[in-house]
Amino acid sequence: MQRRQFVAAGASLLLGRLVRAAQLPRDLKVTRILGFDLPTQRSKLAGKNSQLEVHGDSSRDRMVRLFTNAGVEGLGNCRADKEALAQLLGGNPFKGFDGAAPRIGGPLGSQTMPLWDLAGKLLKRPVYDLLGGRGPERVPVYDGSIYFADLLPQYADRWQDRFKEEIDTGLRAGHRAFKIKVGRGAKWMERAAGDARDVEVVRLVRRHAGSEVLLGADANNGYDLAGAKGFLDRAGGAGLLFVEELFPERVPDCLELKRLIASRGWKTLLADGETQHDLEVFKPFIAAKAIDVLQADMNAFGVEGILREAEMARPEGILVGPHNWGSLVGFTMQLHVGRAIGNFFRAEHDPLASDVLVAEGYRIAGGRCSVPDAPGFGLAIHEANFARLKPRFDLRA
Repeated sequence: MQRRQFVAAGASLLLGRLVRAAQLPRDLKVTRILGFDLPTQRSKLAGKNSQLEVHGDSSRDRMVRLFTNAGVEGLGNCRADKEALAQLLGGNPFKGFDGAAPRIGGPLGSQTMPLWDLAGKLLKRPVYDLLGGRGPERVPVYDGSIYFADLLPQYADRWQDRFKEEIDTGLRAGHRAFKIKVGRGAKWMERAAGDARDVEVVRLVRRHAGSEVLLGADANNGYDLAGAKGFLDRAGGAGLLFVEELFPERVPDCLELKRLIASRGWKTLLADGETQHDLEVFKPFIAAKAIDVLQADMNAFGVEGILREAEMARPEGILVGPHNWGSLVGFTMQLHVGRAIGNFFRAEHDPLASDVLVAEGYRIAGGRCSVPDAPGFGLAIHEANFARLKPRFDLRA
């Protein structure tokens, strides 16, 4: 046995108790691993946020195709390096699982989406079913693409109309919840003028969208605690469902802001956590109930990480709403996690599309997204369009 085969065979990989060893082919082998970048296109140009320049009208997902001797392919977002992936070549990637909690471990770390897809396809079951299927049949979502359109030169003299157009586009796409970027005074405008513009935009969107539409605001840490209080006092009448990253999270500051929210009689939830890289950081926030919605990044933590976050949060009645920006495929992962757990908040949608990826059965309507019963994640490759891409690597057993 070659060294890479031995490492793959010896890795401890765990699947959920709903998956039994006898159900997966014992002679399964990974025969080829193809890494590529999936180009994606937004339906519009996304502008600045409080910290970063214009986000543009395109993005990309770092993807992997796992080919097997069973003629079944695993597909998904995967940021694991080539050396880690090479450890799967020639071996059975599911050898050694023992029916414990829904987890896949091994050389890929948190980057297990292609393996979950492969398991689902082999078992002819959607990933959310493998994870327990305890969530709603249609997953609540929100449009996270309302950036600083007013600071784009092409809309400088008509920025109010541009925000209305973006909301109308989202409503036509089936959304009934929107997240509005705020925090202009952190970098792009004089502080008082930027803070006033933030409030003006939130009120504008509320008037245009109507009272039934759900709104959130995300400052990307563009305020301090005092500024966050001022923003909420002036914009609170807009009936915000949640506020996100108003300032760098600290337990005392989060608790003080929550006391303000409670004192005003608002139902606004406090969301945070997208920049964290270790779930341990969340423990004091959970213990103090300092954050209402935890937002670990979907692609960074993967299926296992978000499930673990949900387990940590559940006893304290805290929700999980994974951060997902710039990733079409990450949105798919969010939806399956949302179908799997009971304390899921909403999936963040960046309006991206690709003519290389075939994804049928995902449809947003009434503020919720359907999740297909197709095996795995229900994703496939349009081979003719894929042929124009240049792979990052192509490993063969």
